[in-house]
Amino acid sequence: MKRTAKDTAESSRRITRRGLILGGGMLGFMGVLAGRMRYMQVEQADEFRLLAEENRVNIRLIPPMRGEIFDRNGRSIARNEQAYRIVMVREDADDVDEVIARLSRLVRLDPDELDKAMAEMKRSAPFLPITLADRVGWHDISRVALNAPALPGITPEVGLSRSYPLGQDFAHIVGYVGPVSDYDLSKMEDPDQVLRIPRFQIGKVGLEAKMEDQLRGKAGARRVEVNAAGRVMRELSRQEGLEGTNLQLTIDHMLQNYVQARTAEESAAAVVMDVKNGDILAIGSSPSFDPNLFVRGISVADYRSLTENKYRPLANKAVQGTYPPGSTFKMVVALAGLEAGLMNATKSYYCPGHLTVSGRRFHCWKRGGHGTVNVEGSLQHSCDVFYYELAMEVGIERIAEMAKKLGIGIRHDLPMSAVAEGLIPTKEWKQEVRGERWQIGDTVNAAIGQGFVLASPLQLAVMTARIASGRAVVPRLVKSIDTIEEPVAEAPSLGLSENSLRLVRSGMNLVSNHQRGTAYSNRIEPKEYRMAGKTGTSQVRNITAAERARGVTRNEQLPWERRDHALFVDFAPYDNPRIAVAVVVEHGMGGSTAAAPIARDITLQALFNGDPPLDAYPRKDHGRIQTQQEKLREMRPPEDTRGAAAHELP
Repeated sequence: MKRTAKDTAESSRRITRRGLILGGGMLGFMGVLAGRMRYMQVEQADEFRLLAEENRVNIRLIPPMRGEIFDRNGRSIARNEQAYRIVMVREDADDVDEVIARLSRLVRLDPDELDKAMAEMKRSAPFLPITLADRVGWHDISRVALNAPALPGITPEVGLSRSYPLGQDFAHIVGYVGPVSDYDLSKMEDPDQVLRIPRFQIGKVGLEAKMEDQLRGKAGARRVEVNAAGRVMRELSRQEGLEGTNLQLTIDHMLQNYVQARTAEESAAAVVMDVKNGDILAIGSSPSFDPNLFVRGISVADYRSLTENKYRPLANKAVQGTYPPGSTFKMVVALAGLEAGLMNATKSYYCPGHLTVSGRRFHCWKRGGHGTVNVEGSLQHSCDVFYYELAMEVGIERIAEMAKKLGIGIRHDLPMSAVAEGLIPTKEWKQEVRGERWQIGDTVNAAIGQGFVLASPLQLAVMTARIASGRAVVPRLVKSIDTIEEPVAEAPSLGLSENSLRLVRSGMNLVSNHQRGTAYSNRIEPKEYRMAGKTGTSQVRNITAAERARGVTRNEQLPWERRDHALFVDFAPYDNPRIAVAVVVEHGMGGSTAAAPIARDITLQALFNGDPPLDAYPRKDHGRIQTQQEKLREMRPPEDTRGAAAHELP
């Protein structure tokens, strides 16, 4: 049927309208698309450019150089040394086992280290370098370089490694570094990314650990171009990091060496402290160990020899060890009584050799007793009964208060591992910790530094320095940071009567310089250097009534671990105190026979800034001391690691 003109016009209008709608829609879509393209290409260009860059440019951290540690004279204690190592990139080696076999014919490879490297290689990307041998010699590096064509994937490298040139002398002070472990990371809330660098080393114990943040420094960064597989193609830019902070300690390394050498044959600890500013001049613990073994990766055999040694070489006895202070605690009780007005220069007690308290007999070390003694004589003769009587009058609370005033029972703030708080018991402490009431016998035991009382050699040195100076001297280990001297404020007064302090000092002087003093045989001869000291012997076992009845077993007849500890504290010179010394010899049996000779020798070494003349010793000891000095001189560090000058005390 033929369409009319009207139908044709209507159809044309419909087509035109639809075409306009469709065209408008297409134009609208094209407009939106163009707008989106403009938004992405112009307004978001920087963002997408950055995303594109990140696909081919990576940021790699550069390990910072660790800060070094020096003694008070500027001698290196912990430093960074160039170390050669041999690394392998697995994907560059045709046959890993064959290449390692060739390498082993040129260079000695440690089996344990090689096993670790192979395990690390399996869990790492094939293009990452893995260390096969560390701290190898120059000749080994040369051999590897000459045979490079036969060793695909093997590369000799040079880096930095921690070194402790004075070895055992500073092991317990400085500690050592080691690779970051998963356990280390688990202890940190927000670990620094530099810690995730393979084999990155951090401080594990000692000063290295306590001042890790300062010593570590800040990591640098380098921009590298990588391919799709993540392999580095080239370095684009580099920004070096910040070196760690250098530290200077208060320790005199020559005196420290002497302390370690003098106590080397004992299980012992010794502390030397400047009584005026609190500087720790030496703080030794014997036996010691070589921290370099841990840096390089200690063998199972070496580690077992340290952990199974009954003398506990890994423990820092000077700050971690706590011992019954024995008779060295008597100065605390004496000062508590004097300050409470319950004792004076003339008041005395009678010592028949024992005292019965609540049906229990407490013995004096001298079976026949000391007779009538005053406070000075009680220290000179170390009379136990005098202090039993005095302590019952004074009471444990006053004794505890005086002990803490003198620095015992307080954790001193030093950057060393596990600094002990010690223990000064009170009635409240016993009720809370042991669920028992305080007994009068507890006070009697505490009077002579036994029972619950525990103190570290560091605390005993602080106590002695405070008695000598009358001031609340605080121990200090760090002298300067990045050559900036750490401020030292004048120590405040202890608030004790000078008369009380004078009486106690006088009693300590009699200990060392009166013919009937307990340490007279270990005196210092020149008057201007004479020391005032106090012996101490603390029991580590109970002596039963039956044993006393048949005769107390001599220490020499007991196993080593059941013998008494030997202690000695002193300050010198008596007329113008400059240093305080504390020595503890584990199971040394007698303070006057084991600890006092060591303390006297260390005191003289500190006062004379080196070996004292033989005239400083009693004449009867000249031959033995001369032989001893010659032996100890052989144990001193080599000339190139010695200080230019010994420390000088004001």
